[in-house]
Amino acid sequence: MLILNANDVTQALPMDQAISSMKLAMQSLSSGQAKIPLRTHIESHQGTTLVMPGWVGQQDQESLAVKVVSIFNRNQNHGLPNIMGLVHVLNPVTGEPVAVLNGAAVTALRTAAVSGAATASLAHPDASRLAIIGSGPQAKSHFQAMCAVRPIRKASFYARRQARLKKMMEGLETEIDLQIVDSPDEATHDADIICTTTNSPTPVINDDAVTPGCHINAIGSYKPDVVEIPSKVVQNARIYVDHKLTALAEAGDLIQPLQRGEISSEHVIGEIGELFLGKISGRQNPLETTLFKSVGNTVEDVVAASQIVQNAKRLGLGQEISLD
Repeated sequence: MLILNANDVTQALPMDQAISSMKLAMQSLSSGQAKIPLRTHIESHQGTTLVMPGWVGQQDQESLAVKVVSIFNRNQNHGLPNIMGLVHVLNPVTGEPVAVLNGAAVTALRTAAVSGAATASLAHPDASRLAIIGSGPQAKSHFQAMCAVRPIRKASFYARRQARLKKMMEGLETEIDLQIVDSPDEATHDADIICTTTNSPTPVINDDAVTPGCHINAIGSYKPDVVEIPSKVVQNARIYVDHKLTALAEAGDLIQPLQRGEISSEHVIGEIGELFLGKISGRQNPLETTLFKSVGNTVEDVVAASQIVQNAKRLGLGQEISLD
């Protein structure tokens, strides 16, 4: 069995290839070529553990994997990352254990890659001003994904913990104008693309500081009682999700305005995979706000992990162990 650490994961699947893989993954999900049960939430007073199995039959190739990931937001007090986990890849024909991957690295890569694919289809082709709210691994990976699909010239970052933000930004692309700003409004007021990547339970941007025609990737909220995006932005946006059933069960950004009657379920145009398949239409006019609301789906982990393992074996990455 192959063991791949975080560095192995990122080496094995560059962002541009990850974006292409995630586009195919979302098409598989929306076309019924995947079996993805709703994930199991195990709550404790310290955090949440998610168990996420899935099978994908993609272009005559099957993939099977189980992801276990924990989100413990107090881990910073112990000098540990908030998100940790493993992705266990199985042989889809025999069930044999094939590999174990660093789950946090896979999560950061695949989530940003899906946002990258969504942005490539929904943001203006010349979008060059980026705002990122958050300071964790998703903030960094989303910066990389946005730069892979749009000609980013300016990136404004905001987070409550600026010391952590400065550390995260070390080593980012220096040819781009990188700015740490003092408020979310300062980051978003002129942005063509906004990425919210926080664990905040309340909105992290203001509706009057979103530029008309902006595209938003909202990936932080994954519980009904947690929101990142103000209700007014949700009401005025053209909304796409990774998986409609899951989003309407888990995404507080959508559930709360639905419960208040501010939007209906028809307000969600459809799944991003349906857009990639040409089953639904994208942006309708230059001044329209588009919103991709992602709660994460196991199809992303299954496809990404399968591709990572293939590439890692070819590149000689990781460590082999025997379970005999």
